[in-house]
Amino acid sequence: MLSNTGITLVILTTLLSITVIYKSFVDLHIKNNLVNQKILNLVTFQTTFSILSFIVLIVAFVISDFSLVNVYENSHTKKPLFYKISGAWGSHEGSLLLWINILVIFSFLFLVFTKHNNKSYLLYTLIFQNFLILGFLIFLLINSNPFSKIYPIPIEGLGLNPILQDPALAIHPPLLYIGFVGSSIYFSAGIASLISNCRDKFFAKSIKPWVLISWSFQTLGITAGSIWAYYELGWGGFWFWDPVENASLMPWFVITALMHSVIVLEKRNSIYSWVIILCLLTFTISVTGTFLVRSGILNSVHTFANDPSRGLYILIFLSLMIFLALIVFFRYSKKEEYNFLLKSKETLILANNWFMFFFLTAVMIGTLYPIILEVLNNTKISVGPPFYSAVIFPFVIPFLIFMALGPKINWIKNKYKEFLSNFLILIAAIILNFLIYFLLGKYSIISNLIIISSIFLIIHSVKDLLTFFKNKTVSDISRIISHLGFGMLILFIGISHNFTTENDFNLKVGEKKKFSVYQINFNSIQMENEKNYKKIVGEFRLINLKSNFEEILYPEIRIYEQPETLTYEASIKTKLSSDIYLTMSNISRSDYYNIKFQKKPFMIWIWISAILIASGGFIRLIKIKTR
Repeated sequence: MLSNTGITLVILTTLLSITVIYKSFVDLHIKNNLVNQKILNLVTFQTTFSILSFIVLIVAFVISDFSLVNVYENSHTKKPLFYKISGAWGSHEGSLLLWINILVIFSFLFLVFTKHNNKSYLLYTLIFQNFLILGFLIFLLINSNPFSKIYPIPIEGLGLNPILQDPALAIHPPLLYIGFVGSSIYFSAGIASLISNCRDKFFAKSIKPWVLISWSFQTLGITAGSIWAYYELGWGGFWFWDPVENASLMPWFVITALMHSVIVLEKRNSIYSWVIILCLLTFTISVTGTFLVRSGILNSVHTFANDPSRGLYILIFLSLMIFLALIVFFRYSKKEEYNFLLKSKETLILANNWFMFFFLTAVMIGTLYPIILEVLNNTKISVGPPFYSAVIFPFVIPFLIFMALGPKINWIKNKYKEFLSNFLILIAAIILNFLIYFLLGKYSIISNLIIISSIFLIIHSVKDLLTFFKNKTVSDISRIISHLGFGMLILFIGISHNFTTENDFNLKVGEKKKFSVYQINFNSIQMENEKNYKKIVGEFRLINLKSNFEEILYPEIRIYEQPETLTYEASIKTKLSSDIYLTMSNISRSDYYNIKFQKKPFMIWIWISAILIASGGFIRLIKIKTR
């Protein structure tokens, strides 16, 4: 029943996409300024049917309808309700249906909320967006149908991968997909802008809210995934330069560059072609990341789909999309001349964009080079943190300084008179850096320069924030909050990277271990039963020998039956100043457990900083909507 209902709704959505494309082409030849009401009705039905198809899939997971292959392979009756619901997008098929839903919803919202007097621009945007929708719907129907049946109907399901059964990872895909797939609407709008000759500040204003939405949600999505990796994988880190992590980070660099470029286009009516290129590139890189993940080319703890046929379809679709975009761009783009003075806001924004492209290139090389090398000579290598640290970190220093100085500079030309103020802020940053060094006792030239430049940006942002609250002379509060968050993020990542305390050792129950200023007592171990797994819980007493402060920590080893899997859950004591992080794992055929202890300074501030960055985008979006 649910299978037939779901597939019927998907087919109806497909037919409506075709109809929307046809009706939009027809309406282009009607000489008036308003989009035909029938098109809006069609898009409304299309959105309704698409959302209903996803609701049907969620219901199938909630009631454990194992007549669907997707439910059978990714759920079981003992799974908690929250993870049954999140299982709807925890598989390839379900996540693809979610992807299509976001494409459709953004198409509907753009048509409804874009206040624009250029009818052809709106219709062309709708046409190209529906070509994207149609392409992914065909992919779903021929290769990745979430409503495929299985017979005979199994009594029990196989279950969702236990490491995906986590609140942070449950919300991670929807947040990230709004960022990824949301970029499709300004991909379509960019092509439509070229064809309809709707350019300059009118185009900038029409896409600005959608750029902010996708950027803000992608920032939150990356943050949620980072938090999950920190406490779920048991490695004690929050970013590992894993290929799939990189696939989510690469579009973020481009969206960030686009967000700043749209401001130049809106304020100065300039760099239109640059904005179009970024619009096209953002969604292209998003689909490229999807191709790498779904094809099985990338080997990662995050990869959940390994099917070359899926990868081939996405590669063909991606190639056609890029080919069409390039044809339209070179056919309709016009030559522009930029006459920006060196000391102008436009120049610094473009400089920051080039930094973003450098970071994008470095991450792309680190991600794709091992794949290319394996294809060429069957040599397997991995590119890890040392590569990214050596290539990216030195360029973070001038990037942070430009972020601090750029907002102080005027449009067109500038008479900059804040040299004394900046010199004093730089001195304050250097003093604070040395204070950090003397308190924590480690030194690295690059790390300390990064810390100094991040403090430089923080002080500038705090100064602007105080000015805003004092006399409201600074209007761009969203920029202040995002830049403050970014400076804090880099600062606390630098401190955590350089000053984390780690110790790895083996213990039996009843033993103790002394190291540095700490002593760990392995008090006891016990087995407990939960709804869908068993867990071995260790009790550890951590004693600070210097202050006599004590903590009780309870790391776990979880044993899942559906499917049979072991996971290791860290015990984390979080404070504003630091995290105490402890994991345990059994050493095969012995009474010993491997214990990993870490003390990580200011970890919670990394998450707070990332949320601040995203908050700036939401605040700017609210400002746009209230105008």
